[in-house]
Amino acid sequence: MAATKFTKLELQIMQALWDQGTASIREIQEAFPEPGRPSYTTVQTTVYRLELKKAVRRVKKISNAHIFEAVVSRSAAQRRLIDDLLGLFGGRTQPVMSHLIESGRLTLDDVKEAEKELRKFNKKEAQ
Repeated sequence: MAATKFTKLELQIMQALWDQGTASIREIQEAFPEPGRPSYTTVQTTVYRLELKKAVRRVKKISNAHIFEAVVSRSAAQRRLIDDLLGLFGGRTQPVMSHLIESGRLTLDDVKEAEKELRKFNKKEAQ
């Protein structure tokens, strides 16, 4: 499941489900911003594809509306995307870090948090 690759639209739908917990097709569609919102049928088709990928599942039916929830966690999807991104750089993190710094997206707080995570990881490895 964590190996599932998502298109941009699929990721946006997953985001709506991660944020809302459970939602109908209409609720998912309405989570998109008004300008550029995909049609109901586009969202419906994409949700059904996500269901075939076993990334979402139907949890109940209210009248004619099926209610869906995410099966794949946000963190599993994020890990997959990051691994795919790093794969483009031969597994090297330095080009990504350089870009984040140059673009102003990496803050000192981010670096401090990363240092904290590295210390925790190193303690686990030492045990």
